[in-house]
Amino acid sequence: MPGMIAELPDEGTLLRTVIDKLLEEQQQLTAVERFSRRHEAHAVPAHSRYYRDLIPRTKPGEGQQYAFGVDLDACTGCKGCVSACHSLNGLDDDELWRNVGLLHSGTSAYQQTVTTACHHCVDPACMNGCPVLAYDKDPKTGIVRHLDDQCIGCQYCVLKCPYEVPKYSKARGIVRKCDMCSARLAEGEAPACVQACPNGAITIGLIDRAALTVGTRTADRLLPGTVSSAYALPTTTYRTRRSIPADAAAGDAGVFRLQEAHWPLVFMLVFSQMSVGIFAALAALPVSGGAAAALAVTGAGLLHLGLAASVFHLGKPLGAWRAFLGLRRSWMSREIVAFGGLAGIASACAALHSLPFVAPVVPATAIIANLIPYRLGEGLAVGAALLGLLAIYCSAMIYIDTQRPCWAAGHTVRKFFGTAALLGIAGAAGVLAWMDVVSPGGYEGVWQALMLAAVGIHCVLFGVDVAWLTRGLSTGFTYQHRAARALWLQRQGAIFVTAALFCSSTLLALAALIFTGLPAALSATASLGLTIGAQIIDRYFYFVASEPFRMPGPVPIRQEEHS
Repeated sequence: MPGMIAELPDEGTLLRTVIDKLLEEQQQLTAVERFSRRHEAHAVPAHSRYYRDLIPRTKPGEGQQYAFGVDLDACTGCKGCVSACHSLNGLDDDELWRNVGLLHSGTSAYQQTVTTACHHCVDPACMNGCPVLAYDKDPKTGIVRHLDDQCIGCQYCVLKCPYEVPKYSKARGIVRKCDMCSARLAEGEAPACVQACPNGAITIGLIDRAALTVGTRTADRLLPGTVSSAYALPTTTYRTRRSIPADAAAGDAGVFRLQEAHWPLVFMLVFSQMSVGIFAALAALPVSGGAAAALAVTGAGLLHLGLAASVFHLGKPLGAWRAFLGLRRSWMSREIVAFGGLAGIASACAALHSLPFVAPVVPATAIIANLIPYRLGEGLAVGAALLGLLAIYCSAMIYIDTQRPCWAAGHTVRKFFGTAALLGIAGAAGVLAWMDVVSPGGYEGVWQALMLAAVGIHCVLFGVDVAWLTRGLSTGFTYQHRAARALWLQRQGAIFVTAALFCSSTLLALAALIFTGLPAALSATASLGLTIGAQIIDRYFYFVASEPFRMPGPVPIRQEEHS
């Protein structure tokens, strides 16, 4: 005010005041710290009364493990468990570790929602299939955990699990799955899904692993439509006071979803099997010199091309060197080791057969060529053929071991070894046809006989596939019917392309038998290219038509997908 002089504190007094205030604020607890102290003041959280009875009061004893228990009568399908699991575990927008499906009957008013997650099996299929040991079953709790830092993203566990539990994250290049909120259980707290269910439909209990192993029969199933529990010995228990109708089925049982194509695996299988077929032809045919070198180089090149393609299927390819770790129980590890050994033998075979032709250009190799007996190259060709056949068997077992109906043993073995025989013989015929152009009359009768054999094999394989498709379309409600109908309705164009490739390759092969010299070699090569294309589409069908076993899903919105 006028006439008054305000006394201001000096700079030192002002500075001390600010410092004192900051020091005082540091002595105050934050909201998080206050919550933590209140939590530590009690033995258990204050709201534990809402979930204490939903988890065991004691830790698992000898031979026991934790297991989910689901009261179907209490499940209303609210998806509170799904939301809680997604939120607590920080999952991606399109990533779910717990789902809610539906069981219903076609002849009665029965309808039941079903909550599902990982069953933490006694004999986990995911763990048995992993080539890098990225799964661990805790010996004390029985919880099956996924070790993210070990995973290479091969996705074999996704194929192996009959309950569609592991989920592949493209952004991370690895698989992730439910771990029963093991960190919470260790502190006596219920998993997120258990705690979130408003009706207490989900609980955690203790089960005796030995009793489950002994008492599980092939006919036992968790729910209608699921795989036999004898496959992985799941531990989840579903309880209901109502009788489940004999015709009860999953809400999505009438829907066939085409699966992922896995294009890197498509090319890997086709080229590796063709390579094995060519080495088998090299070992069996009376060829030598330039013809033997051409076959060996072609076989080795195709093998390396196929193995290079397979790398693109891995989310973490730099960790692929650890694939041998699961050799004791994983067919994928066995396949990788077998093809790795084959790559070395095939390369050595190609190098030895090529030395006589490289020596004039690179004089330093002439000494090596003179020291190494030719018989060694022949022996390597036989070794490559035998190891290659073993590798193809391992490839077949990778898919047979998943128990998927459309990957049955007979179907898979016929396709894999059929491709090796067809493309191996056709490939050898194409190579020798060009050698006949270089040295007329040298292998004319041999490659023509091979070409005729390839035509015969292709006709048989194509006829069997047509019979499979026709039988599948005409049969009742079976997996083969669903697969055949889905392919016919959704991939009819590709089916017609396969038929066109078969007809064109056959005509070109027959034309090659009529022509001589360069026209014959060109026709044989064109026929081979079309045959390879047909086999690539066939392997694509093999993957997309491989409907897996799964837990009940919801009734689909798109009714046109019904088969």
